[in-house]
Amino acid sequence: MPSSAQSTVRLPFVVWLLTLGTFLMGTTEFIVAGILPEMAADLGVGVSRGGLLITFFAIGMIVGAPAMAIATLRLPQRSTLVLALVVFALGHALAALVSSFALVLVARVITAFATGTFWAVAGAVALAAVAPNARARASGMIISGIGLATVIGVPIGSLVGNHIGWRGAFWALAVLAGVVALIIGRFIPTASHTGRAPSVRSQFAALRSGRFWLTWVAGVLLLGGVMAVYSYIAPLLTDRAGVPTGAVSLILVGYGIGALIGTNIGGRLGDRAPLAALIGAALIAFLVLALLQTPLSTHPAATVVLLILMGLAGQSVPPVSTTLAVRFADNAPTLAYALTASAFNVGIAGGSLTAGIALDSSLGLTGPALVGMLMVALGLVPLLTLTAIRATRTDTPSALEQLRTTEKAAA
Repeated sequence: MPSSAQSTVRLPFVVWLLTLGTFLMGTTEFIVAGILPEMAADLGVGVSRGGLLITFFAIGMIVGAPAMAIATLRLPQRSTLVLALVVFALGHALAALVSSFALVLVARVITAFATGTFWAVAGAVALAAVAPNARARASGMIISGIGLATVIGVPIGSLVGNHIGWRGAFWALAVLAGVVALIIGRFIPTASHTGRAPSVRSQFAALRSGRFWLTWVAGVLLLGGVMAVYSYIAPLLTDRAGVPTGAVSLILVGYGIGALIGTNIGGRLGDRAPLAALIGAALIAFLVLALLQTPLSTHPAATVVLLILMGLAGQSVPPVSTTLAVRFADNAPTLAYALTASAFNVGIAGGSLTAGIALDSSLGLTGPALVGMLMVALGLVPLLTLTAIRATRTDTPSALEQLRTTEKAAA
């Protein structure tokens, strides 16, 4: 019966609308991977140093998501979402206008703060808008904005970057953010906090759960392992597999399709068997990353298939681990969602930084895949610990029930 109800429930319009915003956020976070050689050359740095554009964005998300979740705790959610999109647009405009690599890094950090703010609030709004048996599905829909970004936004951005320059792609993102801000400002209901406003102390007190932090560490390692490879996907395709530069954007579509399927699978399975879903994703990712270090990855067709599977496994992790983290955090859904976004970016920052070092070492183009494989293997440790203590048998998502009631009343 629960699974039947879950399959027939419809997600509210607000969830679909917020997905439009996460589409932009996903596009800006990952677009650099597709145009990294062009950006690095234009800014006068090497490809491995250019990878800091990915690393610094991730660091901005790590700090920005929880910091802004606390800073905007008592603000109306619609105003916070619109403000985040405006700052997002300004960050892209700044990056497109300057020629200094250091200033572009600053612009990426500003954009990351805005992205973290949007993620934290959008996630809490979406989870509060649905029934308990649809939370992983709602989280999966929000995160599917990333999948859509990798299918549509990143390849188009890469195509634009290759033809008219990366600055044109950044200007396009700035304009689109302004449009989405107008749409969200018009259609998201004003949902100020009603009743007793949440306190900062109660938010941090809710994060004493060991189960939350085990889930957080798993998110760091699993997604970070996949993104260690994705951050340097362009040189992997062109220099190792022999793919023409002009075809990279098309191959990114394949990765994005795998990511979109993975997000949907994670959203569907996450409410029924979350730990099994995460362990299965980790095992698939481990196998794929191991194969990317073999001669198989020198063949274009095989490499494309492996990257599709990598996208499927890697992007099935966020909707499941996010929903678990929010459940384990109990009374702090917004902060938990923000910290989970930070977890993914801790993994991305650590993975991309370590992969860049490995890329410049004697390991060469197989270095990022080795880094990713080791991170995924370590990510299985907290998951097996959660399984051993039967963590999902004892959680009580009462706080989200209260938040959902509050949001309905406010709407």
